[in-house]
Amino acid sequence: MSVYEKLEALNITLPAVVTPAAAYVMYAQSGNTVYLSGHLPKKDGKIWVGQLGKDTTTEEAKLAARSIAIDLIATLQAACGGDLKRVKRIVKLMSLVNSTPDFTEQHLVTNGASELIGEVFGEQGKHARSAFGVAQLPLGACVEIEMIAELE
Repeated sequence: MSVYEKLEALNITLPAVVTPAAAYVMYAQSGNTVYLSGHLPKKDGKIWVGQLGKDTTTEEAKLAARSIAIDLIATLQAACGGDLKRVKRIVKLMSLVNSTPDFTEQHLVTNGASELIGEVFGEQGKHARSAFGVAQLPLGACVEIEMIAELE
């Protein structure tokens, strides 16, 4: 199945690419490598806020991470000139999880994005990853994820 067939099978429609919230661009390309800026999750059209270990569960934040993956794929499509078939490999995800000092399941939260990327891109979606707990994120978001991909 192509990437587009997989998205359709998962009933995923890619949204419009979000506009930057500050002084940066949503992606930058150097050679065949494209770097996607950190994306924040949205729920009901607003930033999905919360802190893990305080008022947000791992399962809720995993869904937030999945929603970010959909937005990352949309931004990646824009970086590919509208053609996700140009993606050679998803190289790395970096995830920041808004956490209390005693919360230790950042890796499980980030699985929400990693699992979807794997489903959509198959072998090309197997990536390296980092997941960090941080004291706070922009606008109080529960998760922020950035991506590095290689294009053909």
